[in-house]
Amino acid sequence: MIPLTRQHPRHTAAVVTAALLVLLALTAAPALADPTTSLTVTEFGPDGTTVLNTTTVDYRWLETHLPVLGDGVTHYYHQGPVFEGDKWDPNETVNLKDRGAVKGTDVKEICGLVGGLRPGDEAMVAAADGYNVVYGYETLVHPPARQGPLVVTWFNGADAATGELQGTGYPPDFYTGMRLVFFADTSTNPGGLHVFGNEDMRSALPENAQYFYNDLLPSTSGISVKWVSEVRLYRGGFRGDRHAPVKSLQASNATPTTEPTPSTTKAAGLVPAVLAGLAGALFLRRR
Repeated sequence: MIPLTRQHPRHTAAVVTAALLVLLALTAAPALADPTTSLTVTEFGPDGTTVLNTTTVDYRWLETHLPVLGDGVTHYYHQGPVFEGDKWDPNETVNLKDRGAVKGTDVKEICGLVGGLRPGDEAMVAAADGYNVVYGYETLVHPPARQGPLVVTWFNGADAATGELQGTGYPPDFYTGMRLVFFADTSTNPGGLHVFGNEDMRSALPENAQYFYNDLLPSTSGISVKWVSEVRLYRGGFRGDRHAPVKSLQASNATPTTEPTPSTTKAAGLVPAVLAGLAGALFLRRR
């Protein structure tokens, strides 16, 4: 007869704990990038590669030396995709994204640090992982009221009441900062909110600057870039692939800031280690 070995309670607990860790790793929240506190501003020549001028400043310098937009009380909103009904939602009532009571610096003013925008120029606002948006002279220098200026925000006076929390104060406490926010007026919102909505985007931005969730549904939330680390001024316009990450930033390990597909890199990285722990626990159980 083969003798039966009584299972030690410690071994049972180890197996159960390891199994729970595996499940936790598989369902872990998406990895987050670090908030940014400084901004590199670069001027490129007409060839798109020659650097003519560059400087790096932090949010404290921006607040002290350039005009500040926002009062830390007024909330500004973008809009996510509308899955039912009119996808443009001209009344701006569906899937609003509260970016908080933010303050920041106009991209137009930031470009002034490297010579300023001229007709025909374009500026790129890029995140630490290379995700970026590109806008032209008219969009940045003469924005319609329903769009408002493009603002790199570095302070949040009050968090969102619902939805994604932004954090309050300065980065890193403002943990989605620095973040690009469109400071739209209230002219197109029946509720008197400062919303840069999907219909505003269709009206104000050229087609190649609009964003579509899954390439189907308009969403201004997708162009509210978080963790902004660079502003690039391209003389004569940007000539690269508007949908590709900034090449110099592709080596970053930060999580992409695109709206549709949050990264699960950290969770995936935990799985081998946890599985090894589970194997160790099973080994103990067999001893």
